[in-house]
Amino acid sequence: MAHDLSALSPEYLAFWGEYLMPTLTTLRPDGTPHVVPVGVTYDAGQRIARIITRKDSAKVKNVLAAGADGATVAVCQVDKGRWATLEGRARVRTDAESVADAVRRYAERYGRTPAPNPDRIMIEIAVTRAMGRA
Repeated sequence: MAHDLSALSPEYLAFWGEYLMPTLTTLRPDGTPHVVPVGVTYDAGQRIARIITRKDSAKVKNVLAAGADGATVAVCQVDKGRWATLEGRARVRTDAESVADAVRRYAERYGRTPAPNPDRIMIEIAVTRAMGRA
């Protein structure tokens, strides 16, 4: 079920704030999917999903391999009969301010601040589509 990004229901938005471990799907250079669990935050006002990760992770390599236009990706979470997917274009952000903001948002959603990591970067997804039943 598709949702209008400009009119997401309170229930849908609340679902993206629950303590769940979504998955991120990126495409490898050979076109095969790479699916991994991640922590995700979603800012509906900016239509941005954020994932903090290590700069040498496979997901980062896949996003970078897609080129300057970014990679087509999806994040999805499921809880019993409820599910939600956000699709969009992912780009890697390495500037300290963006990464710190993503860490702050992560701590807010998951109730813990990750340990400092000099290799931490952020994958930023410009969300273009929302689906689900939440």
